[in-house]
Order: sequence, then structure tokens, then C-alpha cells
Amino acid sequence: MENFTPWMSLAGGALLGLSAALLMLFNGKTAGISGVLAGLITPKKNEVSWRIVFLIGMVLSFLLVAPFAVSLPDISGENIFIISLAGLLVGFGTRISNGCTSGHGIIGMGRFSKRSIYATLTFMFVAMVTVFLRGLLGGL
Repeated sequence: MENFTPWMSLAGGALLGLSAALLMLFNGKTAGISGVLAGLITPKKNEVSWRIVFLIGMVLSFLLVAPFAVSLPDISGENIFIISLAGLLVGFGTRISNGCTSGHGIIGMGRFSKRSIYATLTFMFVAMVTVFLRGLLGGL
């Protein structure tokens, strides 16, 4: 946790909330990334362009925060199989829970959705148990 910066975390959270609010305000759409991607895989009429702009904005946002010494995590020394497996499991969990952490945790919680409240409580509990078990096992 040597790189934890409360102010940068607060700024990041505020930007996530602002972007979600702006998308809802101006487009009437929710900003859950799994829903945005799913809408590109099975597109509906007049639903593709804003999703592409959203994803381009996500990618290019790194250029906006780079001057503030924000960098992407270095995973070059990690096991790519484990990382890929983790990504697949996250995708599977996203499908069965009808949304991702951003969709439930930011959008759904902000809308007081019961399903999102339960989903967020579940994934936060599992995350805490995982961190606890990793601590017991020596950080594996």
C-alpha cells in the first residue's frame, strides 16, 4: 500500500461520479462498463456512437492524468495465465450479476437499486475475505 494517495483517490472517485452523472444527465444512459461493452457486442440502433466515444474517452483519459504522475500498474513480471484467468472470472461474474462493479457500485448505489446494493455488499465482502486470506497465506 505504499502508493496509496487519498487525494488522488478522492479525485478519481469524484471524476468517476462526475462522468457517470454527465452521461446520465445528457444521454440518459448509465455508465457501467460491462453494459457499455455489451451494447457494442449486440448493438441497437442509435446506441453505438456514444459507446465508442465513452470507450475512447476512457482510454484517452490516461493522457489527461499522466502529468499528475499517475501511471498504469506494471504487470510485466506477472503470470499472464493467472491474469487472463482472473479477467475471465471477472467477466463471468459480471454476466451472472447483471453488471460490473462500476455499474452496481457507482450507478446502482447512486440510484438506490436494491439489486446493486446487494451486489456491492457481496463483492466488497468477498474482496475483504480475499485480502484477509492472502494475508494469512503470506501474500500469495
